[in-house]
Amino acid sequence: MKEVNKAMDELRKLERRGNELLKGHKYTLLNSNLTPKIKEERGLLLECYPPLAEGYRLKQLFTEFWELKDKQEAEGCLAFWCDIAEESKRQLFMKGARTIRAHWTGIINYIESRINNGILEGLNSKIQRAKKRARGYANTKNFINMIYFIFGKLKFDYPLYLT
Repeated sequence: MKEVNKAMDELRKLERRGNELLKGHKYTLLNSNLTPKIKEERGLLLECYPPLAEGYRLKQLFTEFWELKDKQEAEGCLAFWCDIAEESKRQLFMKGARTIRAHWTGIINYIESRINNGILEGLNSKIQRAKKRARGYANTKNFINMIYFIFGKLKFDYPLYLT
């Protein structure tokens, strides 16, 4: 999804050059839950700029993919989207289609399991923060011990006063 939104925003930027009407409408084309007034503005923009309309159609088609529950249906939908993106001759969406084809099995497996790697990314972020905070470790053993210390959620209640 990130790749498709990025392609849509880049397309908007390309169309924006020399067109004051598109100024300030980044989120009009990227967000789906908008007020009726902004939806009307979006409709006008898509009418005035056919390349944006084509890009927006591709974006919406891709959004529908994530709602599918059946693996075979999802594969067909994704293959159809990649074909349409490549036929559009828009380099930004063609790049997105290539990325999707490169990560095909992982994307399709998400439909079955609904598991993503968000938790792993969060853990990695904490590890990288610890490494940065220490400005490096003298050896690997100390670094591994720090990882255990962070994720072990150890509590050390030291006495306030020495007796």
